[in-house]
Amino acid sequence: MTNGRCAELSEAAGESIAATATTAHNWLLVEVRGTWSRDVTDATALDDTERTSVRAWLEEVPSSRLLFIRRPGRACDKRLVFVVRAGERETGVRRIELDGRDTLGDVDLGVDGDMTDTQLVLVCGHGTRDACCALRGSAVYGALGAVVAHDELWLSSHQGGHRFAANVLVLPGGIQLGRVPPEHAARIVRDALAGRIAIEHYRGRTAYSPREQAAERAVRESSGLVSLLDLKLAGDDGTNVRFVAAGGREYCASVEQAMGATVPVSCGAQPELQIHLGARLV
Repeated sequence: MTNGRCAELSEAAGESIAATATTAHNWLLVEVRGTWSRDVTDATALDDTERTSVRAWLEEVPSSRLLFIRRPGRACDKRLVFVVRAGERETGVRRIELDGRDTLGDVDLGVDGDMTDTQLVLVCGHGTRDACCALRGSAVYGALGAVVAHDELWLSSHQGGHRFAANVLVLPGGIQLGRVPPEHAARIVRDALAGRIAIEHYRGRTAYSPREQAAERAVRESSGLVSLLDLKLAGDDGTNVRFVAAGGREYCASVEQAMGATVPVSCGAQPELQIHLGARLV
C-alpha cells in the first residue's frame, strides 16, 4: 500500500492525462438514487427485469458503456434514463422517463424515448469506488451548480481513471476532461458545452481509440485548433493516424508507446509503471 491520494500522487509525478479517455460510442445513463456499489457494471442495484434489459442493450450495441447517474436532493417519482450516441460524426441524446410504476424492463432501449438537444455534464462522484472521485468530484459538482442548467448536470459512477479526478464527461460530444479544479470548472465546462477544448484538461474524445486520442492531441497542440469540429478522423494505418482540418488541411501523426510515471491507479493501491501513448506530427 502507499501513502497519499492517487490523484495527488499522479499529479505530483507529472503523469500525462493525454489519450486516457474511455472509448465508447454509445452510453446508457440510468438514474439510480442512493449509494452505488463499487462496481455498477453488474447492475445489482436494478431489479431482475431492468438488469436483463440493460445487459441485453450492452451486448447488442457495439462500443457501449453503462453509467449510473444521480442528482443529490432530486426528489421525484419519475426516474430518467438517457441513451446517448457519441460518435465522431453522429451524436444524439434520447430521454426516457419512467414513472413510479415503470421499469427499464417495460421499455425498448433501442427506440423508446424522445430525442432532445440537451447536453449532459457528468461529474464522476463514485465514492465507493475511489475517495478521489468523491472528494474532488463533489467539489467540482458543487462549483458547476450555478453555471450548468439543472437538467444537464449529474453525478456519475466510475468513468475510468480515478487518479485523474476530478473527471468530467460532456455528452454527446464525448469530451472527457480530467484534473478539473473547482475554481476553474465553470470556465472549462462552459467551453466544452460550446464545443471548445481546454487542452490542458483534455483526456481525449470518447469516440476515438487511445491511438487516435494521442494523435488528435498532437495535432491540436501543434496547430492550436480547439473546436471539436475543427478535426475529422481520416484514417489509421497502424503506424500513423491522419486527421483532416475543417479547411481541408491534412495532418499526420506517428503514435508510439512511452514509459510513464510509477503511480497507483487508485487510492491505496501499489504504485505501477504506467505506459502512455504519445504522438508527433510527421
